[in-house]
Amino acid sequence: MTTARRRGILAVVTAIILLALGAGVAFAVGDALGIRTESSAQMDPAAPVVPTVAEPVLPPSFTFDAPDSERVSVALEEVTDAVAAASATSGEAVLTVQIVPTLIATDDAYAVEGDGGAWLIRAGNEDGATRGIYALSNQIRAAAPLTELIGEHEASRLPLRLTDLGAVGVIPDPAEWEAGDDYSHASKAFAAVIQPEPPYVDETALAAAYDDFDGFLRHSLANGFNAVAFPGFVEYVTFDGAAGGPVYTEGDDHRDKALALRDAFAPFWDRADELGMKVFLRTDMLALTGPLDHYLTAEFGSLDTENPELWSVYTAGLDELYDAVPALDGVLIRIGEAGPVYDVGGWDYYSALEVTSVDAVRTMLEAFTGQAEASDREVIFRTWSVGVGAVGDMHTNSASYEAVLGGIDSPALIVSTKYTLGDFYTWLPLNDTLEQGEQRRVVEFQSRREFENFGAFPNDLGPEYQWALQQLLAANDQVEGVWVWTQDGGPWRAGPMSLYLKSGFWQLYELNTRLAAGLAQDADADVAGITAAWAREYFSADPATVEAIVAAMTHSRDAIAQGMYVPQFAEQRVFAIGLEPPPMMWIFEWDILTGDSAVLDVLYSIVRDSGPDGVEAAIASGADAVAAVEQMRELVSQTDASTWHSADIRAAFLDTLDYELDTLRLLEAYRAMILHQGQWHDTLSPEAHARWDADRVVYEERAAEHLDRYEGNIDYPAFNLTAAQLGVERGERDQAMAWFARVLLVLAVAWVVIGMLAARTRLVAKPGAAAARATWIASTRPWRARESTLGMLELDRWLLLIVPAGLLVATRAVQTSFLSWTHLAVIIGAWVVFALALRLLVWNRSPWPVIAAVGGVVMLRCIVTLFALSFTGPGGYWFAFWTDPVLRTVYITVAFALFAWVFVAAGWALAAQVRARRATGYVLAAVGAGLLVPAVVVGSAGLESALTLWNDEMGLLPWGLARILGITTYLEIPSETPWVAAAFGGALLVVGLLLALPWRQRRGAASVPS
Repeated sequence: MTTARRRGILAVVTAIILLALGAGVAFAVGDALGIRTESSAQMDPAAPVVPTVAEPVLPPSFTFDAPDSERVSVALEEVTDAVAAASATSGEAVLTVQIVPTLIATDDAYAVEGDGGAWLIRAGNEDGATRGIYALSNQIRAAAPLTELIGEHEASRLPLRLTDLGAVGVIPDPAEWEAGDDYSHASKAFAAVIQPEPPYVDETALAAAYDDFDGFLRHSLANGFNAVAFPGFVEYVTFDGAAGGPVYTEGDDHRDKALALRDAFAPFWDRADELGMKVFLRTDMLALTGPLDHYLTAEFGSLDTENPELWSVYTAGLDELYDAVPALDGVLIRIGEAGPVYDVGGWDYYSALEVTSVDAVRTMLEAFTGQAEASDREVIFRTWSVGVGAVGDMHTNSASYEAVLGGIDSPALIVSTKYTLGDFYTWLPLNDTLEQGEQRRVVEFQSRREFENFGAFPNDLGPEYQWALQQLLAANDQVEGVWVWTQDGGPWRAGPMSLYLKSGFWQLYELNTRLAAGLAQDADADVAGITAAWAREYFSADPATVEAIVAAMTHSRDAIAQGMYVPQFAEQRVFAIGLEPPPMMWIFEWDILTGDSAVLDVLYSIVRDSGPDGVEAAIASGADAVAAVEQMRELVSQTDASTWHSADIRAAFLDTLDYELDTLRLLEAYRAMILHQGQWHDTLSPEAHARWDADRVVYEERAAEHLDRYEGNIDYPAFNLTAAQLGVERGERDQAMAWFARVLLVLAVAWVVIGMLAARTRLVAKPGAAAARATWIASTRPWRARESTLGMLELDRWLLLIVPAGLLVATRAVQTSFLSWTHLAVIIGAWVVFALALRLLVWNRSPWPVIAAVGGVVMLRCIVTLFALSFTGPGGYWFAFWTDPVLRTVYITVAFALFAWVFVAAGWALAAQVRARRATGYVLAAVGAGLLVPAVVVGSAGLESALTLWNDEMGLLPWGLARILGITTYLEIPSETPWVAAAFGGALLVVGLLLALPWRQRRGAASVPS
């Protein structure tokens, strides 16, 4: 067999191997992306109804004959306040409250008797008595007949009704809301109270916060709640009882601060206890301070959350707290979210994501429940684990729930879970993990829906809440409570400055708080009646006006479900990158209208596949949402203004509907634009492109109007349209980039064809033809690279370098729509370092053979990319990548094989000059340098910063990802990755240099070519 034949066979085998490796990479990429969908079972609540609203009934003026206790007195004050809030009174009456344990002794059951001037509430304990009193006050506020309460009332269906802390201790400072880009989840509650220096507490601010807290407790009790989650834990603990201590050494102000804060807030907890409200300290785990972190690491070698002894430090802290403040009833623990987004700047109290394994969770719960049983307290454990570690999907996966919690049956343990199969989004199924388990269960609800513009839009969740609770109660008799978030969830200062009971249109989402509390007491309650009572209390006593408001609210869910979501996408469960993205991905995390290709292309493909007319049906749903809001506004605007409690509250209602209408019109236009853009990339249809262009004009007009009207408005803030505008700019360039790619493709193919034909035609004598011939031969038969460059003119030699290099730069520029200079700098920089390193290693030998080989393969690699770009530009390129597994696999296979062939061809071309070993060393050293230098640059700049800048320019992943979660955090990319790459590049460089050295042969050894 001739040498040429052997080399040809070896080249074919090498190409096959590289293609196989490329296919492996392609399948690995596809597996990592993991983009798939499955059908999702939707909730099926009853349709909302509008009740017939009766004329308002005036209450009598009451005097009281009741037990002398603070708890009963506060409840009676609520009755007095309700009567004072009425437009007038009708007669006088005596309200007698009797607590007779032998008559009614079941939890908070009560009975009402009376008529006219004498009313009696009987109960077996203070729970029942105060519940009856609050029912009376609520009836008065609803201007409903008191006679409707007559009779016996069973104990509440769910005995634990927990609320968050609302906006207690949060100062409504407009300056903190004006920018609208503070995505911190820290409430900054009590920020004015807690001081960095002794005495650590501002007494004036503390007194104001106490009054704030007392008012919140009174309001929550009237709504039907009997427990409150209070933030903090390590802030109040000295850890003096920790084994092996002290945690805080002498002179450490953490101890003094803990005692000061405990003394400051103990009266808050005592007050709640006095009024019959349980208090649970709400904390993330691990909760840390700097010294505590150091102590745990020193004591146990690391933050080893699977070590029971580590948890003994925390349980000792709980023993200390419960001894000091008996009013505390337990702790509420979350393990799934932690880190800087929840921390308050300047405070040495923080959390860390360390409880990430099944063993760690079980060890933690065994420690905490053991302590709770011994101290007669309770532990509420949240299953919110959001994809972290081995316990990442216990919130939504029944098998994972059982793996984590199965067999833990402590009577002190309560497990708390959101009612939706994921976060608080519309279109998600009911969370079936709430139907299982031996543990006591609590169902979480959110009143101020963070993902649906923080409660700034009307959003009546009553029918959905009722359906969910009824289903769960029928399926699991361990469900014994609710936890209702009146204010919390998501960033506090990135949306409207609506603070519960304090500022903004908080009355709007108060409805969901009332509904959740009412349904917790009676799952069969009349939700339409609760809505009407809410409308009467806050807006108008006039029956026609109340009916109009309730009628408007019946359209509120359709407006949000159709307008803020793309239903054909939202009704599917979507999986990607090992996670389950939420159903509202086009609005990324609260108020950012996204413009990235990953989300929008996948969204389009799911919409397209939803039915024969999926795209147009999805666009029509946006128009339906707009129509729903228009109908809501018409209902409210046609009410008699004189019947409202105040002109301001009516104006607020109309303003919020105007805001919703403007926002949904904006989303309607954006939806049409992105779907028609996807349709163009998918079908290559000029008509689809024309529709996209027309939609773009409409969207840009509405975006300008939206920003002009609402930008800087702290009550009705404009959506963040930065990412969307970046997407529009990229989309506007797609057609031009496609033409650039076509022109470059023709030129590149012409160069290759000239190279193929030059040896057999007169073309070889033309300027540049010899260069084209050399690149073709050297790229396909690199062992002939040296001979192909012999006798070349100076111009041809320089063309060997300039043409491939120019094509590479031009291809990458087109691929990024001339918008990502970061991408160009990194890619071209790596190639330049590679080329310079090779040139230095070749030194006094001719560089033209390796230049011809590398340049030729680069030409072929660019042709593949340009072909992919030539259809509809970079947008079409990425559309195929995200949505077409076959095209993605083929492209990656060929592209990777050609990329790897660059280095094989370079080594093969050099082997003719320096033999195989040294040629391999040259290439490895050059590759190592080409990897090392960019990696060091990226590492020095910071991986998160570099990825953020790159993604902003490329628009592949959501723009908000970096601003809110962090790309590296979300994708679980270690921050040290660039340095690992640099180390690997350095190792390649060293190995390559060692191989490149001329090794001296031992004397007498056989002469073997190297």
